[in-house]
Formats: sequence, C-alpha cells, structure tokens
Amino acid sequence: MEHAEDRKAKYQKNSLTLIGAVALGTGVMIGAGIFALTGQMAEMTGALFPLAFLSAAVIVSFSAYSYVKMSNAYPSAGGIGMYLYKAYGGTLPTAFHALLMYFSMVIAQSFLARTFGSYTMQIFDAGYHGIMVPALAVGVLIVAFLINLSSNRLIEGVASFIGFVKIGGIIVFGVAGIWVADTIVVEFTRTAPDSAVSGFLAATALGILAFKGFTTITNSGSELKDPHHNVGRAIMISIALCVVIYTLVGFAVASNLSLTDIIATQDYSLAAAAKPALGDYGLWFTVTLAMLATAGGIIASIFAVSRMLAMLTEMKLVPHSHFGMPGSIQKHTLVYTVVIGIVLTAFFDLSRIAALGVIFYLIMDIAVHWGILRYLRQDIHANVLILITAILLDLLVLAGFLWVKLVSDPLVVGVAITGMVIIATIETIFLRKQDLTDKV
Repeated sequence: MEHAEDRKAKYQKNSLTLIGAVALGTGVMIGAGIFALTGQMAEMTGALFPLAFLSAAVIVSFSAYSYVKMSNAYPSAGGIGMYLYKAYGGTLPTAFHALLMYFSMVIAQSFLARTFGSYTMQIFDAGYHGIMVPALAVGVLIVAFLINLSSNRLIEGVASFIGFVKIGGIIVFGVAGIWVADTIVVEFTRTAPDSAVSGFLAATALGILAFKGFTTITNSGSELKDPHHNVGRAIMISIALCVVIYTLVGFAVASNLSLTDIIATQDYSLAAAAKPALGDYGLWFTVTLAMLATAGGIIASIFAVSRMLAMLTEMKLVPHSHFGMPGSIQKHTLVYTVVIGIVLTAFFDLSRIAALGVIFYLIMDIAVHWGILRYLRQDIHANVLILITAILLDLLVLAGFLWVKLVSDPLVVGVAITGMVIIATIETIFLRKQDLTDKV
C-alpha cells in the first residue's frame, strides 16, 4: 500500500503564485511565438503578417473565455484534461482530445527546442543548419528535464527570472528596432506571390500557436494560490502581455527586413532583423534573448504537460507503464514527455512541428468549446454567443490552414491524420479493456 502511495502524483498546494503562473504561461507563448513563427507567417501571407498576429489575438481572446470560465469553476492540475472530463465524462472523446492537447504541448516544447538550436547557431554561422541544431535542441530538453525534477519553487524562480528578462529584452528590441528603422510604415500591399485569403487564415492559425501557451496555466490549478480566481487572471494577463509584445516586434522586424529576407531567415528572423538595425551587438543581444526565452518556455511546457498526463493517468483515461522506473507517476510522465519531445525534435523541422501543433490544438480547442456549449454552459454560466463564435472562428482558420498545407506540404496533413487515427484506436482498445476490468 505504501508503495502504491509513492506512485501517486504529488501536488504542492499554494506553491505557485500569480506571478509564477504568468511567467509559466508567457514562457511558452513568447518563446514559441515571436522567435520562429514570424518568418513562417510572412511566407504564408506576405507583409500582412503583423496583422495576422492581431487576428490570432482576437480569436484567442474568444477561445480563452472558455478556459477562464472552466478554471474558475474547476481548478485542477489536469487542466484541459479535467475540463474535457467534466464535459464528456470518462469516454473516448475526453481521452482522444486530451491526448491531442498533450501532444500539441509536447510539439510546442520541441518547437521551442529547435528554435533554441537555430538561434544559438547564429553566433557561429548564420547559414549553418546541420546536425548541431537538433543536437543543441536535444541538449536543452535534457537540461529542462533536470530542472523539472526539482521543486516547484525552483521551477517558478527560474521561469520568473527568465520571463522578466525576456519580456524586458524583447520590448527593448522592439522599441530599438522601430527607433533605428528608416520608417515604421509597413507596406501592407507587399504580399507573397501566392498570398490570398487562405494564406492569411493559415498565418492566423500559426499565430494562434504563438498564443496557445496560455493553456499551460490551466495545469497549475492544484498548486496555484487562490486558483478559482488566479488561473483566469493569469490567462488574461499573459495574453494581454503577448499582444503588446508581438505587435511591437512584428512591426520592428517588418521595418528592418524586406519580405524576402524575413522568409529566407524564417527560423531566426529576429536575429536577422537585429543585425542591420543594431549591428553585431544587436545580433548577440537577440540571440542571447532567444536562448533564454526558448529555454524558459521549454521548462514551463514540460512542467505543465507532465502534470496533465499524470492526471489523465490517475483518471484511468490513458495507458501507463512504470517500465521499472522508481518514483511517482508524475516523474514517469515527465520522462515520457521529454523522450517524445526529443524524438520529434530530432526528426522534424520547425515548419512541420508547428503545423502538427496547430492542427492538434485547434481540433482540441473546438472540442472544449462544444463540450461547454452542449453540457456545461448552465453550470458555469457561459455565454452561448461567445462559445459559438469561438467554434466558428476555429473552424475558419483550421480550414484555411489545412488548405494551404494540402497544397504546399500534404505529408504533414497525412502525418496528423495518421497520428489521430492511432490515438483514437489505442484509446478505444484501452477504454474497452478498462471498462471490462472495472466490471469484474
């Protein structure tokens, strides 16, 4: 019995502050969003990419409504997994969509790790993209894993310090970039050759990936002080901060690089923009900032996603094996999360990692809104019009993104569909066995 108790996940109540939760959320958001997505979004929609960030912010604001309402009513370390359970019960829809969220979060940390590698290499050779990028990415994942083995206080302290440094640093970059630019006027008629409505929608979908880090805050419900109020507050503060920062930096990059250069340097566009604007010192400053930002984002992402998987395991919604490892389930899910992240980081490039994350996240997000609309809107006093608007907006940008990817990179759509079929099949078999076991 004592050994079984040791296996249970342990959550330290009141061990996270509101500031710490905001640092964890912005850590994932800023790290993934502004450093690597800018170039990809410009490739899809041309010089309109700063507006795509704003468009994404509008959609995320509608989506965040559901998470704020649910977190105020049901704060939990399970976060979105628990929200889905409240809506759909212990069923396949809960398990399937919760795992989509889990994998989208693991994909986010892989995206951050690859971004870390891409920016770090700019110190040595701006054009080099060989084995060192994934090698550095894997290395930073391992370091983040070791930090996550420590106490919540250390994790919060590291995330908070990095969060303040990078927010301040990015604001300095944005202001300085606009200050030294010849003009802050961005010519919005300069679009890419294949830019269209679908391209703008696809870029907006990528922009949503830059904001989705706010969902990691929902996993801190069992450890955050006054979670019934502070989870929602942390979500709103994080989104507001990122709207300001993304807008500022987007215009700074667009003011200092041509559209062609932004697309060509899409894996490290902020570093590329810093050099003509601020010289070598600006390049070093931006690379250092990117390294800190992405490393902090990885720490925050691993912290949140491992807790979510632990909660799903305790809810008997996903299969679990100790594989002979000692310690709690929470430690095991930490290992699984990092191992999967390392595999994705080693074998997928930034654009494909981002595409998988967008598809998985938007499908899960729609399921959350629908679950609240169908089953919980009266319990949590949710506004029907906002829920319907959130669903329609998600469907719109998902359709635009899928269309663009089917034309430009159908393989990634095939991988996403195959992944979802595998998840659904494994979960169907597992839940049936679990149901039979419970009846015995």
